Amino acid sequence: MSALAGRRIALIGGGGFIGHHLALALKGEGADVHVVDSLQVNNLIYLYSQDSAAESRKVYQRMVFERLDELDRAAIPLHTQDARYYHELSRVLERIAPDTIIQLAAVAHASRSNKDPYTTFDHSLHTLENALDYARGSGVRHFIYFSSSMVYGTFESGAVDEDSPCNPLGIYGALKYAGEKLVIAYHQVFGLPYTIVRPSALYGERCVSRRVIQIFIENALRGRPLEMSGDGSDSLDFTYIQDLVQGLSLCLTVEEAKGGIFNLTYGRARALNEVAELLRHEFPGLEVRSVPKDKLMPDRGTLNIARARRVLGYAPRFPIETGVTRYLDWYRTFWKG
Repeated sequence: MSALAGRRIALIGGGGFIGHHLALALKGEGADVHVVDSLQVNNLIYLYSQDSAAESRKVYQRMVFERLDELDRAAIPLHTQDARYYHELSRVLERIAPDTIIQLAAVAHASRSNKDPYTTFDHSLHTLENALDYARGSGVRHFIYFSSSMVYGTFESGAVDEDSPCNPLGIYGALKYAGEKLVIAYHQVFGLPYTIVRPSALYGERCVSRRVIQIFIENALRGRPLEMSGDGSDSLDFTYIQDLVQGLSLCLTVEEAKGGIFNLTYGRARALNEVAELLRHEFPGLEVRSVPKDKLMPDRGTLNIARARRVLGYAPRFPIETGVTRYLDWYRTFWKG
């Protein structure tokens, strides 16, 4: 029997890219999973509030509905509730009565955060405070917070571990770091058991957030040039969604995860040029253009995952050669649908 069998888990913001993948995996391991999501952020309403072309909106709308269909087929309840409203959220959580809360609700894009800090605070830190305040007196035994590699800011030596200094650059990273401090404070004051995870450069099926690899694949499928930041030498620790899901499942089942902060990435930075080269192999003649780098995007690199390997038994399986190929195969099939 799975160690997750019988666990009652609420995923706040669980209708998004990370959340629906995680919900499906946890349900498959026997957990009683509930998704709480307003479907406003990184989801349905967001698609129609952007300036993206109609062709993109149609593609992303299909992805969002496919997420919801997957949750429905797995018999995972979706509680449509805006987590910004404390009393309403508390009532939903009281009905669920979770022993574990996973906090995913957030604006999931750094540039959007810098353009609209008020909304980002409202959907990211305000929702976190509401979830924490419910959790502190409700019998929740484990609170997991999704942070980000952006809390580190510019990597001082090309690689960071969980004890490296955090000097976030811009609104997104600052709010994620503030969220970490708030979670730790609730542990200090109320004894709430917690785990903080820091993913990086995620990619995978049914993402609508326009992350780097997603944009590259879509441009390649449309026969458009890849627009690459700077000279393409910038490196990111690209992480396939299934590796992150594996790490999260371990955080839930390994008791030593409580009180810990973990980098959950592939554990090896790869240059943008390397991703472009993978796609050139699949799309001969693919053009690559250089565009100016966003001045608020820090220079990053590898996130050391030694702690996650040692404490959790984490073992990522998808380098970009495997993960991007798998993602592209899915995209090709989806594109034709």
